[in-house]
Amino acid sequence: MRKNYCLLILLLILSFATYAQNPISLQGQPVIINKDTLFKFYTGQGLFEAHERAEVVTKRIEGLINSIDFNKDSLRLSNDSNLSVITYKSQIIMAVNNQDARFSEVNRQQLAASYLNILKTKLGNYFANNSTQQVTINILEATAVVILLIILIWALNKAARWVKLKLLRAWEARMDKLAAQGAPVVYAHRLLPLITGLLRIGRFILIILLVYMALPVLFFIFPSSKPIANLLLGYIVTPFKSILLAIVNYIPNLLTIAVIYLVTRYIVKLVKFIANEIAQGAISINGFYAEWAMPTYNIIRVLLFAFMFVVVFPYLPGSDSKIFQGVTVFLGVLFSLGSSSAISNMVSGIVLTYMRPYKIGDRIKVGEVSGDVVEKNLLVTRLRTIKNEDITIPNATILSGHTVNYSTVAKTMGLVLNTTVTIGYDVPWQTIHNLLISAAEATEGIMTDKKPFVLQTALNDFNVSYQLNAYTALSNQMAAVYSRLHQNIQDKFNEAGVEIMSPHYTSLRDGNHIQIPDGYVPEGYSKPGFKVEGDGNIQS
Repeated sequence: MRKNYCLLILLLILSFATYAQNPISLQGQPVIINKDTLFKFYTGQGLFEAHERAEVVTKRIEGLINSIDFNKDSLRLSNDSNLSVITYKSQIIMAVNNQDARFSEVNRQQLAASYLNILKTKLGNYFANNSTQQVTINILEATAVVILLIILIWALNKAARWVKLKLLRAWEARMDKLAAQGAPVVYAHRLLPLITGLLRIGRFILIILLVYMALPVLFFIFPSSKPIANLLLGYIVTPFKSILLAIVNYIPNLLTIAVIYLVTRYIVKLVKFIANEIAQGAISINGFYAEWAMPTYNIIRVLLFAFMFVVVFPYLPGSDSKIFQGVTVFLGVLFSLGSSSAISNMVSGIVLTYMRPYKIGDRIKVGEVSGDVVEKNLLVTRLRTIKNEDITIPNATILSGHTVNYSTVAKTMGLVLNTTVTIGYDVPWQTIHNLLISAAEATEGIMTDKKPFVLQTALNDFNVSYQLNAYTALSNQMAAVYSRLHQNIQDKFNEAGVEIMSPHYTSLRDGNHIQIPDGYVPEGYSKPGFKVEGDGNIQS
């Protein structure tokens, strides 16, 4: 008897120690389905603790509830020497071990059988309840969803009509305004159907999205169709989830790209500031002209951004993809093949920039084209002629030919204008020189501090060629200065009674009047007669 008491006390001590070490297990971890506790686990199973085991079994039973073709008679119980396993078809729902039986008044096989009976009863009642009152509620909820969908589609159609009406009114007002200004509106009439078509397509897309979003809601109302709802939601959620995760994972690279871009941008701003200071003359560098500042800045800016792209390229999404690399190489080949002439003009533009053959505002001549430079860039140079014709010349063409610049030294040394007249041998050359020089000095636009000069360029058969040379600083007004110079030459020669028989001079004057205006003819002038001298000395 005394031994039995000792054994009983020892068992009580062991039980108390077990409770002290694991009081939560003795408390039990419930398996709750639809707020109903089916049973509790007091011990773990394998690698799972009691609470983890209860969570796993709960998820498996909830999977049975969401199954479309659930049948409680498909639940099976199998017993072996260590475990009792409850399965549904080929899926393991739960296992009962010998430790579980220690917390009940029955053995393991009986405990497992009671668990199986609870599952069949509770789950059967769950589906039975759903077949009556719950089904009615589900149908009413589905009807409400359909009605709400119809209302949303109706509201969307009304909104689309309102937007279309507003667009038509705004478009008509715009076309009336253009017509009042004299602008053509034919293109606007062709563009309106395209805009309304795009609006109609957008409305159809929104309706499809509403219907697609309503379908998962409808399927989720009925337990048997919940897997379909989850599937439809997965088609939308999974891509967005992937995109969101990709964006989150890309944030470090994005920050790196932002830092590289900001550093490059501020370096470009610094270079631009220095270039502006050089261009305005605030900073001077020996051998570096002010007009080089902005072109040099543009070149450095392109190089800096190109270097930035090279550094940023490995951080771009998909840069390590073979497809991305192949497309990049393909675009590079297309650019190099399709822009050979453009690159040639760009290189020529850079060379012309540092050659400094002309600048904006200069009067130049390229080939047969003369005009003022109104624009120069890396690709072309634009000239404006005295007839206000804008002519675009590729830089490669300018670099491959010769260019005449009339403005380079016009302000300092003066541009020499020259014109040629032919006068007969009967007029002394000193007289011609004086007349031409006086005509140049009387011309507006001719420099007064540099004396004009005359060159006798040829002794022709019937006349002498006299070339007048005069200096002007108005290189952009060459045509007007030439015109005034020619007017003064005519006036001076007419006042002196000297005929300008250019380009040909006839030595035989058969009774014709002198070739000067009547206002300049001396008083008492008579036309010379036709004289013939012979042996008889006959004269008439």
